[in-house]
Amino acid sequence: MTTMTAETTSSAGMTSEQRMVIFASSLGTVFEWYDFYIYGTLTPILAVQFLSGVNPTAAFILTLLIFAAGFAVRPFGALIFGRLGDIIGRKYTFLITMSLMGVGTFFIGLLPSYATIGILAPIILVSLRMLQGLALGGEYGGAAIYVAEHAPKNKRGFYTSWIQTTATLGLFMAILIVVGTRTWMGEPAFVGKTDVFWGGWRIPFLASAALLAVSIWIRLKLNESPLFRKMVDEGKQSKRPLGEAFGEWKNAKIAIAALFGATAGEAVVWYGGQFYALFFLLLTIKVPAVTANILIAVALALGTPFFILFGWLSDKIGRKPIVLAGFALAVITYFPIFQGLVHFANPKLEAAIAGAPVTVVADPSECSFQFNPVGTAKFTSSCDVAKSTLVARSVNYQNEVAPAGTKASVKVGDQVIQTGTPDFAKQLGDAITKHGYPPALIRRKSTIR
Repeated sequence: MTTMTAETTSSAGMTSEQRMVIFASSLGTVFEWYDFYIYGTLTPILAVQFLSGVNPTAAFILTLLIFAAGFAVRPFGALIFGRLGDIIGRKYTFLITMSLMGVGTFFIGLLPSYATIGILAPIILVSLRMLQGLALGGEYGGAAIYVAEHAPKNKRGFYTSWIQTTATLGLFMAILIVVGTRTWMGEPAFVGKTDVFWGGWRIPFLASAALLAVSIWIRLKLNESPLFRKMVDEGKQSKRPLGEAFGEWKNAKIAIAALFGATAGEAVVWYGGQFYALFFLLLTIKVPAVTANILIAVALALGTPFFILFGWLSDKIGRKPIVLAGFALAVITYFPIFQGLVHFANPKLEAAIAGAPVTVVADPSECSFQFNPVGTAKFTSSCDVAKSTLVARSVNYQNEVAPAGTKASVKVGDQVIQTGTPDFAKQLGDAITKHGYPPALIRRKSTIR
């Protein structure tokens, strides 16, 4: 999207128009991120609802892949709606992207489950996720540019930092609404255990209709960017924006550096610290769902003001030092932070890992890559049986090479459990429970078949 920014520096505070621009742009983008992230927050439930035709582990992985589909199409959304923004303006492009996002989210809330329409359920879900990704690709960049075009040159970082808070606030809102609905309705009613066609998990998706109405009403109050109007009046709009951006090396190398040198690293830091942390709490160290969501919400509340702080600081010392400092901080802190989560949230698991490490002793030729998205493959070798049993209990293990032809065994501390015995699974389950590993996942008997 072609952009111009105010070239004058200003020491004065924000004008009322600038405050309205930032508020309206940020609020609308918060709602769009909410729509986008509500899926990730409810991934374990959506796996049961829309992919119940495969085993639970494969269903969860496939549901995450569908979540990723929304990210895969975001660059195309940026290209499509960026170009549209240069033709019809920022304001009306906002309205289009918001409407697409709201429609996609609302219809996920109405989508029949796998039990009702079979394979069509995940196919439609993928399509709706891609529609959301396209919309967000245009919305997020467009909002940042719209605010930047109202910002004095020496305050671009501070002004646009409010847009950077929107992803965090959107996730924060998603978590709060999920926790509130879950607590109000109770777990069985929320996950749909009591009703095959209805579950409280649909409410956060359906609520997006109200958010969409508020967002459109607020955005309609905005005027078109004055710098965009100036570009149109002076005929300075790019005639071939994509060709200029990617067809000329001097511009393409900047785009490549931004993508792989900044954006890719930022994505690892952000999604590692938010969604992976949530899944880690839920699935690896077995923190109850409501507690895990509250922990993430509190962390987001504490961290969000720093977007504003570092946006302001970037105007003083530059963008590059801020970006590099953030990357370095993640490299230094992520491993001890996740170790700390285990220590404080599940100290029994930490003690078990330290005092009774689990090792699979097997002939490597017997060990398969156990990814079975359609539920048809069979893993029957002794190594596969041992590993699948441990994976079902979310137990970390190491591998030890055994001589060719040796049946696999599992060592839990000093105890050795041999595969091939009729009660292998029970023996292994008793051993890992005795040594303090988490209890078996409770697989609720789904009414969705």
